[in-house]
Amino acid sequence: MANDKPAEDSATPLRFLQQARELSAFVDVVPNVEALAAKLHAAHLAKRKLRVKLGVDPTGSMLHLGHAVVLRLLRRFQDLGHQAVLVIGGFTATIGDPTGRDKTRPPLSAAQVEENARLFVSQASKILDAGTLEVFNNVPLGKMTLEELASVFAVSSVNQLLAKDVFGKRMELGGTLAILEMLYPLLQAHDSISVAADIELGGSDQRFNVLMGRQMQNGFGQEPQVAMLTPILTGTDGERKMSKSFGNFIALDDAADDVFGKVMRIPDRLIMQYTELVTVLKPSQVEAARKRLDDGENPMVLKRECAAQVVRFIHGDDAAQAALENWDRVHRQREVPAVMPSHVVAAPARLVDVMVACGLAPSKGQARKFIEGGGVKLDGEKVTDIETQVAVPGTSIGTVLSHGRRQFVRLVSEMSN
Repeated sequence: MANDKPAEDSATPLRFLQQARELSAFVDVVPNVEALAAKLHAAHLAKRKLRVKLGVDPTGSMLHLGHAVVLRLLRRFQDLGHQAVLVIGGFTATIGDPTGRDKTRPPLSAAQVEENARLFVSQASKILDAGTLEVFNNVPLGKMTLEELASVFAVSSVNQLLAKDVFGKRMELGGTLAILEMLYPLLQAHDSISVAADIELGGSDQRFNVLMGRQMQNGFGQEPQVAMLTPILTGTDGERKMSKSFGNFIALDDAADDVFGKVMRIPDRLIMQYTELVTVLKPSQVEAARKRLDDGENPMVLKRECAAQVVRFIHGDDAAQAALENWDRVHRQREVPAVMPSHVVAAPARLVDVMVACGLAPSKGQARKFIEGGGVKLDGEKVTDIETQVAVPGTSIGTVLSHGRRQFVRLVSEMSN
């Protein structure tokens, strides 16, 4: 990049180099960590905040731990006093990011995008400091004149755009490639001009798009942003990236106990990946955990610690401690949780009906299978008869109905409820 200002270790104080190294732990930095250190140093000298961009197209309404990887990095910049800029693709989301898609995304309405954006910001605020967050919606992109767009499109070439992996693969398979999809990287890259980004964050699958932002800034005479690309989190199945469509996700809105339990079910080989990417542990603490694992410590011990740290990351210290104690109570001490949902039983009813009504089974047929499999208990006593009747609970504490080790419901009468 012609306007890049290369940094030399001798010109950048050690503290900014160290800060850059800490920020870039487990992250790919373009052009390099020294350039990030130079940005940090220059901002300090100019007594200004770096503008750190994260662009998101709100094509969905739910955030999961996979999104949290890059949100965590953005929060670290906030904690250092810099300006986090969340770019909402109000216009580009109506096109849809083609990255990782083998066919054109169905278009979204402006109303869908607006609602998804609202939910995105709300959920992201579990990790980000909403009070200092700057939100920019790129809806004005759709109102640019042809003359304005011509200067944007002149930054790249068809050859370069076709070099994007997803485009080449789709064409090789004889798929359709819409012109708007080809223009998507250029349109989203213009956001870096609009917000004057010093740094842009993104997942490693966004490399082409984020680097196009550097190219766009260079073409418009701005100093190119430093690109910071985070790893992609593997889903709880241990096979594919975390995704709602794969069903291998942990939602940011999941209850603390559910988050803890889902982390406890990940394959042992993912313990360090989750510890690195979705906890608030320092790099030195992560390496200490890695050494313990390499030295032969029981993986379940480290997974339990990891689960508590993930809950702490999303829900805070108190929730993490409560989830840890609840897990130990159920799985180590074989006791019931201190807190559980309740369900009113107003009249005697068949157990299978109660299980469906309180959410312990999706259907009566599945409830029968659970009972016959021996996983259903009433007040700790296994139930194997599918014709079992549940009486109206006669005490203030009700009756505890459970399925497996993690699902508990307290059955109560109308009076005690």
